[in-house]
Amino acid sequence: MTATGRAAVATGADQPIELREYPVPALAADEILVRTTVAGLCGSDLHIWRGEVPPLQPYPSVPGHEGTGRVVALGKGRQHDTLGRPLAVGDRVAYSYFVPCGECWLCLSGTTGCPNRYQFKAHVRADDPPHFLGTYAEYMLLHPGQWVFKVPDGIPDDLLAPVNCALSQVIYGLHRIGIWLGDTVVVQGAGGLGLYTAAVARDMGAGQVVSIDAIPQRLDLARDFGADLTLNVAETTKEERVEAVWELTGGVGADVCVEVVGVPGVMQEGLELLRPGGRYLMMGNIVPDVSTDIIPHDAVRRPKQLLGVLSYDRWVLPRALTWLAGAQHRYPLDRLVSRRYPLEQINTAFTDAEWAAQRGEVARILIEP
Repeated sequence: MTATGRAAVATGADQPIELREYPVPALAADEILVRTTVAGLCGSDLHIWRGEVPPLQPYPSVPGHEGTGRVVALGKGRQHDTLGRPLAVGDRVAYSYFVPCGECWLCLSGTTGCPNRYQFKAHVRADDPPHFLGTYAEYMLLHPGQWVFKVPDGIPDDLLAPVNCALSQVIYGLHRIGIWLGDTVVVQGAGGLGLYTAAVARDMGAGQVVSIDAIPQRLDLARDFGADLTLNVAETTKEERVEAVWELTGGVGADVCVEVVGVPGVMQEGLELLRPGGRYLMMGNIVPDVSTDIIPHDAVRRPKQLLGVLSYDRWVLPRALTWLAGAQHRYPLDRLVSRRYPLEQINTAFTDAEWAAQRGEVARILIEP
């Protein structure tokens, strides 16, 4: 009898998610089958659930992209991870949730953010084989070219769930914008991405870190993640925040500002927080057709570098795992995880995550298939 596995299936935006059972696929020579141990409910998943961002797979689809698990089967041609280390059944792994096509202009030029990175499931619905293409399922099929890395011992699964999304995104973004020893780094947003940004920037050599948010609990946590100064948007004006950062830097301005709050209106403030020659990294605004106004003069006559970053390169995941192995003892990373829900309670998990987001909670909700 063919083995089967359960999957959460979304039939449309803002619709109840169903549980369906599918046959576990037979592997091609260059595929890997992973038994999901824990999956994260990311802010992007909420955007898709609300209908603000298109799904990664056409409906009906298996949602979820953050996650980790154990190898249950290896194709004959996939006996090693992306670093060439032998893989075996039972190994814990972290993997990319996308697969660059290798053929578009971005890929040919060595640029991240391949527009075809979801093509391996862009025309496959959940009811069609191989079924298991999202992390909210008991299994996850890893395709040819999908990066996969063995996980070091000692890292709890709970901390691994966001590694292939939030943490890797932050590490790659900060690498691209460049953190110089002693930089003053301002972080717009103290949610999960913002807290990772504060900690990673500190470990990359930032001399001063400033966190900006409207939720006092988030700002309290930001201090534990390396922030020297926190500024509450609800208690200060833009002018007061700009003045505070310039005073902190002796009238120079910040070297780097990182937008991870997902609010377009903060961009002009970000430009004003930076010194001439400063660097502005944008990673939070992923909802299409939402605009804002900026003063171009502030990026041209007082020159700034502006960089938008999406996804990451293959080298990032193993470095994220190495950082996480040590950082879990320096930062309260366990506080980034809140409640766990079994797969059959996934609708409750999404509803609770929505309420948590509205309350400004940071901790991610986890799904256990």
